[in-house]
Amino acid sequence: MKTDVLIIGAGPAGIFTAIELIRHNYHGKITMVEKGLPVDQRRCPKTTTKRCVNCKPNCNITTGFSGAGAFSDGKLSLSCEVGGSLPELIGENYAQELIDYTDSIYLEFGADSTVEGINAYEKVKEIRKNAIRAGLKLVDCPIRHLGTEKAHTLYLSIQNWLIEKGVEILFSHECNRLIIEDAKCAGAYLRRGGDEFECYAAHTIVATGRRGADWLERQCAQFNIAHQPGTVDIGVRVEVRNEVMEFVNNVLYESKLIGYPLPFKNKVRTFCQNPGGYVSQENYDNELAVVNGHSFKDQKSNNTNVAILCSHNFSDPFNQPIAYAQKVGELTNMLGNGHILVQRFGDILDGKRTWQKELSHSNVVPTLPDAVAGDITAAMPYRAMTNIINFIHSVDTVVPGFAAPETLLYSPELKFYSNKIRMDADLNTNIAGLHCLGDSSGWTRGLMMASVMGVLMGKKLLAADGVDPDGAVAAINA
Repeated sequence: MKTDVLIIGAGPAGIFTAIELIRHNYHGKITMVEKGLPVDQRRCPKTTTKRCVNCKPNCNITTGFSGAGAFSDGKLSLSCEVGGSLPELIGENYAQELIDYTDSIYLEFGADSTVEGINAYEKVKEIRKNAIRAGLKLVDCPIRHLGTEKAHTLYLSIQNWLIEKGVEILFSHECNRLIIEDAKCAGAYLRRGGDEFECYAAHTIVATGRRGADWLERQCAQFNIAHQPGTVDIGVRVEVRNEVMEFVNNVLYESKLIGYPLPFKNKVRTFCQNPGGYVSQENYDNELAVVNGHSFKDQKSNNTNVAILCSHNFSDPFNQPIAYAQKVGELTNMLGNGHILVQRFGDILDGKRTWQKELSHSNVVPTLPDAVAGDITAAMPYRAMTNIINFIHSVDTVVPGFAAPETLLYSPELKFYSNKIRMDADLNTNIAGLHCLGDSSGWTRGLMMASVMGVLMGKKLLAADGVDPDGAVAAINA
């Protein structure tokens, strides 16, 4: 088959590439390939079974229209300080303009007009003062919270709109490999079930998200796609009572804290804070179970959960950061017999494992009921575990009670990012006709910046087609 623009992956980056093209009356054919299901068919059986059943062939939480991020929590970070390193490529001012423009599109499709984390200047000053005292940096980023259940409705509207506008979406199709010859990409080999076929395109856009990071890494090695070793984040999901996080939750909704704890001084940060939220499980290829978190707009728990992630950057001769993180996850899964491990912070400090019966004595009732009590330190690398422990103590200065003995730590929390693809400001790789977007490119992290990169890709394709799309950004900012 033939198309003009082939988008591999129907996550935010791919979706917003198509949206931007259509908004400016692009006349070419757009084809999206998605290994998962339409958003209205994505269901997690755990809501009824209460236990993860490891869906086949794909986990409905990590695959399908709108990708993994939209179904974890649905938070849009509205500052260019958050969401990866795309501003380094295109400049901070333009990145912020694109965030504002992309946010306006989300609003058009039904996003909540409320923005969290604004209009509380004096209270933010107090939180920042405590963060400075603890040796941490506070990034007070405004947040538009879609909510896990509301994101379903919003992305269903987008999905239906794209189909109505003529975008061809091939669900339950996988991309086996790219078609690259003489440093030029001509499309990709696609597969549905046991049938493989070729799809040729003038522009091939890889937007496979964190789920596709390992696949893209193999494509880079096979076809000499220029890249540099990327970062992997290894950490835990922390869960405390809402009362502990109440002040920060009310002022900022999501407090993004960054530190470089002794003795290693690696970057450690909080990520994806969920007031009144729920800890969740995601399944990747090879039955790797990782922990995540989400929060609904209407349904609330008694707890707040937040990720603490330790960034790992490797240098010569090692160049397999994703495989390294996967091994950490596999070892943790082994200890949990295929499940997520949970341990009390006090037990970690005491050098003992947590037993299931001990969890029932705590104020913090786990919101992931099938997590297995155990010892996450038996699988977590010493360097990462030391960083996490020291960071938790620092956060306790900002949020008293965060380092309480009953605080729960779930593992493994892993964020896979592809080796960073080398691109110019027009999002061109060293392979003609090939573009890489979103978290799979190594340049973004999270919903908003991945969406922004998709918008930017759409603008670049329009410009190559003789259309000036930047007038739309100027109009929004006027």
